[in-house]
Amino acid sequence: MPRVTVLRSLLLFALAALAEIGGAWLVWQGWREHRGLWWIAAGVIALGAYGFVATFQPDPNFGRILAAYGGVFVAGSLAWGVVVDGFRPDRWDVVGAVICLVGVAVIMYAPRGA
Repeated sequence: MPRVTVLRSLLLFALAALAEIGGAWLVWQGWREHRGLWWIAAGVIALGAYGFVATFQPDPNFGRILAAYGGVFVAGSLAWGVVVDGFRPDRWDVVGAVICLVGVAVIMYAPRGA
């Protein structure tokens, strides 16, 4: 897979994570933290946007894209917690996230025969 394609794919995964995790966080804030319906509405819109981002991935296989994205979601969720909520992951959180990202690399970018 060409480097430009891999870079595009990685950027799409990052955008998907931002939309999904951010959207879920907005819903959480609106409901659990009583910030109101506008927060929830913004979260629902972000979650809807997440659904479209995967369609731009260069690989045509929905199952592969979603399976690989799962690893990005795990690592991205921990990173979101650190940046936005002041979460302090322990070493096992980090080890788990690294394992997930290795899985992403294997699923998406391993050489495949024709």
